[in-house]
Amino acid sequence: MFAYITRRILVSILTIVAASFLMYTLTAVSGDPLEELRASNAINKEELIQRRIDLLNLDIPPVLRWFHWLGGVGGCLVPFAFECTLGNSVEGFAVAQLLPPAMASTVRLVTVATVLAIILGVAVGMITALRQNSAFDISVTFLSFFLYSLPSFLIAVLLKEFGAIGFNNFISRGDPPQIGVFWVIAVTLLSAIVWAMLLGGDMKKRIITFVSAGVATAAALIYINVTDFFREPHLGPVLLFLLIGFTVVGMTALTANLKNRRALLAAGIAGAVAYICYFTLQGLFNVSSVWTLMILAVGAIAGSMLIGWIVSLFGPDKGQVIRAATLTGFFASSFVVVDRFMQAWPAYINHPRINGRPMATAQASTTGYTADMWGAGLDQLMHFLLPTISLTLISFAFYTRFARAGLLEVFNQDYIRTARAKGLSEHTIVMRHAFRNMLIPLTTIVAADVGTLLGGALITERVFAIAGMGRMFDVGLQKLDLNPIMGYFLVIAILAIAFNFIADLMYAVLDPRVRVK
Repeated sequence: MFAYITRRILVSILTIVAASFLMYTLTAVSGDPLEELRASNAINKEELIQRRIDLLNLDIPPVLRWFHWLGGVGGCLVPFAFECTLGNSVEGFAVAQLLPPAMASTVRLVTVATVLAIILGVAVGMITALRQNSAFDISVTFLSFFLYSLPSFLIAVLLKEFGAIGFNNFISRGDPPQIGVFWVIAVTLLSAIVWAMLLGGDMKKRIITFVSAGVATAAALIYINVTDFFREPHLGPVLLFLLIGFTVVGMTALTANLKNRRALLAAGIAGAVAYICYFTLQGLFNVSSVWTLMILAVGAIAGSMLIGWIVSLFGPDKGQVIRAATLTGFFASSFVVVDRFMQAWPAYINHPRINGRPMATAQASTTGYTADMWGAGLDQLMHFLLPTISLTLISFAFYTRFARAGLLEVFNQDYIRTARAKGLSEHTIVMRHAFRNMLIPLTTIVAADVGTLLGGALITERVFAIAGMGRMFDVGLQKLDLNPIMGYFLVIAILAIAFNFIADLMYAVLDPRVRVK
């Protein structure tokens, strides 16, 4: 393993060095960064030109300049070697100082979008495979192809128009914003139809699901109207109790089976602990920081795993019991944190800098807005919500179709037919055998999709005016500013190679037949 990792690192370094040489030299000879100054009518034009030549070392041939740039990159990657420098931009700013904040915005945006697209896409794709040729499968297939055909800039523009401007106009009305009767009826019927198609079954089961989902949706929408939920959202003890209860049942059914009493017990204990923490941690939340939440998150996961391990000692299927408790503890604890963010919502939307229009359409944060961790978190969420949705939709459709095709292919394998012949339950066949093998080709797609998402982030960042790496790259191309372009290239190349390396390691984790040598 050590030899393999060492060899891959060396090969990756050589790949980046060769690619950077081509990128640097081709970009350097593609235009003149002094063209703007040569066409200027400034009195000190010659002085400005000479200053830029000295700043960017333009009097040195591109090949030699590349060696100088490569030495600066080595200082960034080798600890305690020498000063890290990636050159300067045409404005005189150091790229090593411009890159970290831009990289943080882009990586955060792409990471969240990738994780959401994988989780939602794989989940929906598996459900459509299990409901092959059903009305739900046909509907999701149509929606997936429709989303896949939309360009990223169009999705971003539509989200700005209807998701931001429309929502802000709705919530900034003088009277408490109310969902109209037409939309209550429409959303209720749509929810009832989707749940009936999703759960399937005979006609009696479909009717029961249709009525139950419709009643629950209508009740939720009426509750939102009555309580002015858009301006003063909250979960509270009652809603939180119901959410945690649904999480206990859902996570147990997903990871094990509702007949597995130990898994249900472990999940119930983990959910009960999270519910108790809702009352005991409110005082701590008022003085919390990001590090406090991280420590609490680690504690919640570790505590849930401990609960699952203790309960699993009294019977078989330890893995299922531990997974049920861990997932339940994680999501139940997340609901507690979400409720605390909701408590900060009224103060956020009433802030003078927000002025009752919380859904942001540009930039990564509100200029001049200062608040505690909860208010700052809401501000970040409102600025990154629509760009994240835009990037998620780009990959969601692809992952949905790929997961569906992969699971159907696995279902045709001999070991699946053997498992069914042995009398194993469909849940065991899907989760223990088919799901893991379906993920093997998916790892390659995920690694390749990172580059696609980063390319989409360039367009999305421009539409939403986010100062990320995409904007830095775009401005660099317009001004023929070589060093910011190479900073963008360096980050993208390292991420692409790192994700491909992780994909190779995941093969050995998912498939016992694969060995890393």
